[in-house]
Amino acid sequence: MAGIGVKLQTIFEKKTIVASFVGFIYSTMISIGPMMVVILNVVLMSRVLGYDSVGYADRSLFSATILYIFIFSLLTAAPFKAVLSRYLSDVIYDETYDDIMACYNVGLLMNIVFSCLVGVPFCIREYMVGQINLLYVFTGFCGFIALVMVFYSMLYLSICKDYQKISLYFLLGMIFAFLMAWILVKVCRKSVTYSMLLSLSCGFFLTGSLEYATIRRYFRKNSNRYKKVLRYFVKFWQLIIINFLYIFGLYVHNFVFWTTDINMVVADSFVLAPSYDMATCLGMFTNLSATIIFIARVEMHFHERYRAYSEAVIGGRWIDINNAKNRMLRQLSVELMNLVRIQFIIAVVIYLLFMVFLPRFGISGMVMRIYPCLAAGYFILFLMYAEIIFLYYFNDLNGALMSSIGFCLVTFVGSMVVKNFSDIWYGFGFVLGCFTGFSISYFRLRWVEKNLDKHIFCKGILFPIKVGKKPPAKVYDIREEAEKQKHRQRVEGKA
Repeated sequence: MAGIGVKLQTIFEKKTIVASFVGFIYSTMISIGPMMVVILNVVLMSRVLGYDSVGYADRSLFSATILYIFIFSLLTAAPFKAVLSRYLSDVIYDETYDDIMACYNVGLLMNIVFSCLVGVPFCIREYMVGQINLLYVFTGFCGFIALVMVFYSMLYLSICKDYQKISLYFLLGMIFAFLMAWILVKVCRKSVTYSMLLSLSCGFFLTGSLEYATIRRYFRKNSNRYKKVLRYFVKFWQLIIINFLYIFGLYVHNFVFWTTDINMVVADSFVLAPSYDMATCLGMFTNLSATIIFIARVEMHFHERYRAYSEAVIGGRWIDINNAKNRMLRQLSVELMNLVRIQFIIAVVIYLLFMVFLPRFGISGMVMRIYPCLAAGYFILFLMYAEIIFLYYFNDLNGALMSSIGFCLVTFVGSMVVKNFSDIWYGFGFVLGCFTGFSISYFRLRWVEKNLDKHIFCKGILFPIKVGKKPPAKVYDIREEAEKQKHRQRVEGKA
């Protein structure tokens, strides 16, 4: 999210309490604002529309549908976003802006096709086996595709540094969804759960449409160079695996516990584990502030040092390059340590508040027994994510790939093992996976630090690589050259 630091620097340079508060709110809105708007809208609709009076089966079906829409829209978008982000960065650097709409079109087509390959078979099962109303199934599928479009278009607005508009469009979409649901329930007398699902789907579609309109306003021309985009998927195949395994690792431990005896099956189609899923949500919220801290501090401090080092590499003296490198690496260490210290304090406070107050709101029992391990896991996870971002800065895709593989694999295996233990250890597999990914990223960053000069200056090529006929092995013949020399002398003598 390069570019946020400029705005934050402008806010924080005033060094007042009000400026600090405004900077915190700004960081919050551009990082977790969209998610919070959706959650608050669902809670508000539930309170106003009488969701609690609906039958348990209908409520379970609605909750499972929304959960699946969010999880699988993130999963199906994961293989494309990192590669396309790299492509867009290169396009902007080269100032070939006509290639952006070509990238948007081919990427959106691939994302939707892949999402349909996942969503359509599930919807068929939902209708045929679960005996769910066809209109309800189709509405849920439309909401899934609309959210896929929303998440996909967010990438382009982020590249354009329009972070405020992302949160604004989510807010407008959710306001529209709330008003539509209220009209459907209070005026048209439709069922609460279907009205909420239809309204959310329309709200997501409105958000995606606003995002698309903004992108079209910025980039009016299309170069139609689609092959150039597709070549990036071959060239940067590591990014596909890295991002997918990271997102998949976030949910693979949930998938494991969906197969245990604590699970719940809805309409013979949706499988979930409510206790474990709620504990996962609480663990994520306990450490969500790490995202805000990381964006604020890294964009304000480290990015500036990284840019100074890059400029020194391009045209500076060796002593300038070395000094800029040392300052950048010191800043990296400082930012990681500050992230650990600040987030630890915040996480402990939120953890204590949750342990004291949540049981009073009916969240207790198995949820609170599972929660501590998952809270520790998410604390480590966000540190690992910060390290992966730093590896991206240094273009160390192999290091980030090893980290994501270790994280996902150990999380899966660990969850398969600890599911046979008591419920207090259910989240320990996730903790082990996060710690494995964190350790790999940490030692890889140390390796990059020690070998940064080789990594930066020794990765170029002197001769272009191309496909063609192999040149002859003999490059010089003494006798042949001697004959040529005698021939030139005879010609010059005659002349």
